[in-house]
Amino acid sequence: MNHILPDYYVSEATWFYLSLLLTLAVFFRFDRIASLRNLDLLLLLSISPGLLFLSDNPVLGNIWLFAGTGLFVIRMSVDCFFQRRPRGEQNLNSFGMAFLCISIFAFFMVRVFTEKPAAETIQTVKQADSLLSMEDVTVDQKQEIQEAGPTARLFAAPVVPLSSAVAQSSLDPATLAARIMAILAHAFVVVGLIIMGRVHFADTQLGLAMALLYLLLPCTAYDVSKANHVLPAALLVWAFVAYRQPILSGIFMGLACGAMFFPVFLLPLWASFYWKNGLKRFVLSGSVVAIVLLGSLVLTSVDRFSFTQQTIGSIDWSVLKFEGGQQMPGFWSAYDSAYRIPVFVGFVLLIACLTIWPRKKNLGHLMSHTAAIIIATLLWYPQQGSVYLLWYLPMLLMVVFRPRLLHTIQSKDVDRNQESVEKPVSRHQDSVNIVRHTS
Repeated sequence: MNHILPDYYVSEATWFYLSLLLTLAVFFRFDRIASLRNLDLLLLLSISPGLLFLSDNPVLGNIWLFAGTGLFVIRMSVDCFFQRRPRGEQNLNSFGMAFLCISIFAFFMVRVFTEKPAAETIQTVKQADSLLSMEDVTVDQKQEIQEAGPTARLFAAPVVPLSSAVAQSSLDPATLAARIMAILAHAFVVVGLIIMGRVHFADTQLGLAMALLYLLLPCTAYDVSKANHVLPAALLVWAFVAYRQPILSGIFMGLACGAMFFPVFLLPLWASFYWKNGLKRFVLSGSVVAIVLLGSLVLTSVDRFSFTQQTIGSIDWSVLKFEGGQQMPGFWSAYDSAYRIPVFVGFVLLIACLTIWPRKKNLGHLMSHTAAIIIATLLWYPQQGSVYLLWYLPMLLMVVFRPRLLHTIQSKDVDRNQESVEKPVSRHQDSVNIVRHTS
């Protein structure tokens, strides 16, 4: 890439300042300073300095990120109380935002191909290669690298032969495949956000706004090569896109649970959302995905011990035992692990409350509660928990930009073809989208 952009490099601090100015110029409502949109923007921008502090002052950086994560949990938990959500126009039209999205994504591609891929992504690519050749992956397995679930290797399986075919002698095929995975993962998020705005928010401009802010925020640029952390969020975005179809939504949710551990905590919430209207189809499709993922592990296991190592042995049980203390980097490295116990108890209570209340949920409740649970996971997760902003960023943006969503109770006897979505009459009126459950 040096012959295309000689000596191309943008430091993290420089990207933060550029992102700050562009975000304020495009999204900040200067005509209405005291607005919910401006508050959310300030929260999103205020957490980024914590990532910069990690290199020079890790203690301050971890405290900064932990405090910002706590504020996000509170914001997402009380989102349903903000009933009035007047439409806020962006300071740039749709064509301008589309141009910025394409331009920033192009720079991300350059960055992905010029920096070294994450070690976890390289390991996932090697596991995908073992899956295609049906080799045992437990041989010479490096336990110090945190593994992703079987979904990541299935996602990488089609990329491995492609990278092997096009890779030159000077380029490692595994490195090329890891870079392609990172680009595809971010592309899935961007496209999913745009479709979410067009289909469920009845406004393509909102979809472009969510995609643009996702690309603009510094945390996306800092971890642009970490495909394993982007993939679960991408699958969750598409679960929201397909939420009217419980079967498709269950498939995406099952794949997300197989990519990382944290989507598992969302299952009670989503089950309560589909409780009387599609729960069986949601559970059935998710179960089929789980069987397929377990089958992929069988293909790379030579015996029962190997299969056990890939399913149970790869899980860091010390996280659940609240052990590790000083050995785990992050906010909790400076404190005894016992202090995480009340935080985890509060996390469980939060899941219970958001699952039970309100009894009849609409899409707005599902989005904000999903984001709250994912963000709350980072408060007790010891291994650099608050650093993983990409786990919840797409869902957080959907909550920030969503219009007012009204839920209409639907009878099971209503024909699906009679469902309708009420779109805004005018772009200058409040966006009201009548969201219905699938019969």
